[in-house]
Amino acid sequence: MNPTISPDTLDFLRLLTVNNNRDWFQAHRDTYEDALVNMKDFADELMYRLSEHDVLEKMRIYRIYRDVRFSKDKTPYKKYWGGGIKRASALRRGSYYFSIQPDGKSEVGGGFFGPNKEDMKLIRTQIAQDPTALRRIVKGQKAIELFGGLSGEQVKTAPKGYKKDHPAIDLLRYKQFILRRPFLDEEVLSETFLNQIVDTYVAILPFFDYMSEILTTDLDGRPLYE
Repeated sequence: MNPTISPDTLDFLRLLTVNNNRDWFQAHRDTYEDALVNMKDFADELMYRLSEHDVLEKMRIYRIYRDVRFSKDKTPYKKYWGGGIKRASALRRGSYYFSIQPDGKSEVGGGFFGPNKEDMKLIRTQIAQDPTALRRIVKGQKAIELFGGLSGEQVKTAPKGYKKDHPAIDLLRYKQFILRRPFLDEEVLSETFLNQIVDTYVAILPFFDYMSEILTTDLDGRPLYE
């Protein structure tokens, strides 16, 4: 039987959301520790199951403590459990993530959250040259059904070096390239949630394969990495 997210894990987050202070957290540290163990067990099995479909480097569960140094919001704790999975080697680009948050705010997905300058240039050059393959992946029936299409931050008009009326401007405007799938609480707590996450990640693989080829070869198809 698949490991499941415990209702207590979501309940802890609900209570933390309205009691986001250190005194309350310390008084309920045992509840936090139990929830953390639940998330780690779930994440370990997720990593194992996904490794049957992709080559992975590591799983990371994000700390619940917020970095408030440069934020106007000084609440010390996150309202969600988050984690990420890094793909292995320079030839496999992109990363998976999950965010577990009560009241229908959970989501699972993957993509490219902060491409560096060199990667962004490669991506946009390829899109400008031929957006057909990317359109087919992110606007295909399955991608629309699961993710609603491509998401992520965009520039307001057009990136530098491209005209506003470029035929692929809808794709060129993206600064992030993310596929994300929302989940309701009852789905998160179900015995099938682990299977649904794996299925979601597998559905992202064609997108990762396409982007990895762009980021590891030049426009003539020559490898950038040995």
